[in-house]
Amino acid sequence: MDLPAELEQLRVEIMGYAQGYNLDFYDTIFELVEYDQLNEIASYGGFPTRYPHWRFGMEYQELAKGYEYGLQKIYELVINNDPCVAYLMKSNKLVDQKLVMAHVYAHCDFFKNNLWFSQTNRKMMDQMANHATHVRRYVEQFGPEVVEDFIETCLSLENLIDPHQPFIKRESEAVQNNGSGGPSPLKLQSKPYMDSFINPPEVLEEQARINEEKYRKEQERFPRFEERDVLRFLINHAPLEKWQAEILSIIRDEAYYFAPQGQTKIMNEGWATFWHSRIMTEKCLTDGEVIDYADHHSGTVATSPGRLNPYKVGVELFRDIEDRWNKGKFGKEYDECDDWETKQRWNKNLGLGREKIFEVRKLYNDLMFIDAFLTPEFCREHKLFVYAYNDRSEMYEISDREFKQVKEKLLSNLTNFGQPFIFVENANYLNRGELYLLHKHEGIELQTDEAQDTLSQLFKIWKRPVHIETVADAEQVLLSFNGEEHSHKELN
Repeated sequence: MDLPAELEQLRVEIMGYAQGYNLDFYDTIFELVEYDQLNEIASYGGFPTRYPHWRFGMEYQELAKGYEYGLQKIYELVINNDPCVAYLMKSNKLVDQKLVMAHVYAHCDFFKNNLWFSQTNRKMMDQMANHATHVRRYVEQFGPEVVEDFIETCLSLENLIDPHQPFIKRESEAVQNNGSGGPSPLKLQSKPYMDSFINPPEVLEEQARINEEKYRKEQERFPRFEERDVLRFLINHAPLEKWQAEILSIIRDEAYYFAPQGQTKIMNEGWATFWHSRIMTEKCLTDGEVIDYADHHSGTVATSPGRLNPYKVGVELFRDIEDRWNKGKFGKEYDECDDWETKQRWNKNLGLGREKIFEVRKLYNDLMFIDAFLTPEFCREHKLFVYAYNDRSEMYEISDREFKQVKEKLLSNLTNFGQPFIFVENANYLNRGELYLLHKHEGIELQTDEAQDTLSQLFKIWKRPVHIETVADAEQVLLSFNGEEHSHKELN
């Protein structure tokens, strides 16, 4: 749908402002829709067409009720695609349409240039439509209940992927072979007359034996190495019918498409808010629009106790980085200065702020962003703290304001989306074809009830007993499900 003349004129104007700030984005198509259409598209994850499933209907009902009761309203929705596609709500005020356009162009710049989006499918609009066609064909063939139940099983496992997998280039292992199947022992360089001393034959023989044994055990292990992409392993090795394997592949593909959005939520929203603020306040606003804009913008960056607002944290960190690099508040000299007043007045007039924030936008994700640029001064200024449940008062209360604790809490919540690290350890456990998973404890606990639900869903796909090794109360334990009941066993 073509935009009305007034909105089209504004779009061209705001696009020019964005390009004037050196934002670089794909062509962006804006669609003007009613509120119920926007809720429907949002319930599909931002795409106009998705495969049929009752979860999308539930999401739509929640969004529709929220809008009807005045609890929530979607202002902007943009899809990482080439061309990018964004939606404008017809009922929005003109100042809101300006703000949304400015915000969207900054998002599109982030999608195109951020490293963590570089491996995503830029034709995902078409791909989603193809996925929907395939699933509907299976619905016609096997019935809606069978297909939707299997999709529900797959969706419950969609987080069992490796977010870094798209950047890993796997090559066949080049192993030097000694004719017996194992790698040859490593010989040290030496002169011929010293060889018997530098490389004693008995040592080489023992090393060859060790290598052979290690190689034999690796060949017997299945999989040979721990596999973090559990969904890929299931697609390749679980006893699935062809249609089931294709649906699981669809869920996996879409999980990888959405993964960078979870990895960069703070940065992406902060970047868009940073630039819509600049474009609106420096270029777009008329005198009569200032109050409406301020009201909307203040709601976007508002904070509430116990909740992290990615818009607020992101935009303030980008502003802080720009200010620090403009004034030279970085490097060895600044870090080693222990006089608070001197650091407050520090200004080398370097003017490197704009260049630095574009560099950060290109290379970082949220975890790296917080780790590299969160400072004690920033935490104090923005009153960041850690909260916890107090059993005595039966309320959540501030438990710590120390910078180290605040930063560790943030990083913990951002690492692997705050979810536990799960690997396929053995697909032939006890030599009975049972699936053995390993929870690598990186500070994130595995909730027993959630683990049991996951094991139940995995059993539906693997068709054999499934196990997961984890830590509970400082003890190694094995949680298992055999298709009928769950069990819990301590490991030595």
